[in-house]
Amino acid sequence: MSAELRAQLTELLDEAELDWLKPQLQKDAVVIVHEGLDLVDVGVAIAQDDTLKVDRWIGEQLITKPSNDHLAKWHQNPQQKFRAIIVQPYVLVQELP
Repeated sequence: MSAELRAQLTELLDEAELDWLKPQLQKDAVVIVHEGLDLVDVGVAIAQDDTLKVDRWIGEQLITKPSNDHLAKWHQNPQQKFRAIIVQPYVLVQELP
């Protein structure tokens, strides 16, 4: 199932703008994935409830909820774009340069 799930999530990987993320931010559903991690790998781990990996990434602060600093920075730059993937109930994002 992992290969099939990986293929499905890879197809869902897209670019998002801040405006698109605002409703998800209000629901506290956005998760920032560190640029050193593969967004699809994180999506697979979350979808499969791989708590060992997810807990380790959380502990190492490689996946986090947006801080007030993140939100302020994003609102100062409304053209900010993200790589994004939806893994219910979350939207996983990585900032694009």
